[in-house]
Amino acid sequence: MRQMQFKMERPGQVSEGDTVTITESILPSNYYYTINPAVAMSGNIPFRNRLLAREGKVVSVVENTRGYYVTVAFEGEKECED
Repeated sequence: MRQMQFKMERPGQVSEGDTVTITESILPSNYYYTINPAVAMSGNIPFRNRLLAREGKVVSVVENTRGYYVTVAFEGEKECED
């Protein structure tokens, strides 16, 4: 199982236990992912760590001084080696 963190700007968009769909976008040297419909966005992910799953389950939603962070678990995905 692979987990990925997404930055969410407003509270209440998703909750723990929700199933979410993901859209993949490409930059010149990275991918980034968005929880639909534009709820939260991942950081830049190198090509070698591309996410193949398009659906995951919200594991946690945490608020800190920088905003709201959503952790999503993807079944069948391997953890990345950074």
